[in-house]
Amino acid sequence: MENDASKEIDRLLENVNLKNKLLKSDVEFIKYEHEDQLQGAINLITTELSEPYSIYTYRYFVGQWPELFFLAQVNGECAGVIISRLEEHGWGMETYFGSEKNKLNRGYIAMLAVSKKFRNYGIGKKLVQLTIEVMRLLNADEVVLETEVSNQVACNLYQSLGFVRDKSLSRYYLGGSEAYRLKLWL
Repeated sequence: MENDASKEIDRLLENVNLKNKLLKSDVEFIKYEHEDQLQGAINLITTELSEPYSIYTYRYFVGQWPELFFLAQVNGECAGVIISRLEEHGWGMETYFGSEKNKLNRGYIAMLAVSKKFRNYGIGKKLVQLTIEVMRLLNADEVVLETEVSNQVACNLYQSLGFVRDKSLSRYYLGGSEAYRLKLWL
């Protein structure tokens, strides 16, 4: 990642945290910086999400896209986490952009989890907004994700941020539940 983008990400985090202090909130948003932060994120995701992930999945994201891994902490406790990636996606791009652009920079939100103890404080929404802003800085054209059809809270959150249903995915999750693929064009 370029140094300018890293500085801009730091500035975004400073602004978010300054607003929280003005609102007398104990929530602090931080970017992933070291191995000690990983276990708290893994514990939270394991507790709050329906899908199990191996340590290799986390290492894949941390190794490739550490700038798209954010945590929310309350008094040092991991209250929320978002893990994402950004890659080129080239299938059918001429229909979107014409022949001058045949690759699409696609952001993907892989995991978002907020501790039950800290829900309804806007932590999940702020993590998604922060990630979208960083993806914009990194020239993403769109952001996609999957969420369980039955998770109405998540569906409402993403819809409030401008995501639309792109497709339904039957039996997408290990337990056989259906998912929506959601998309946000930037």
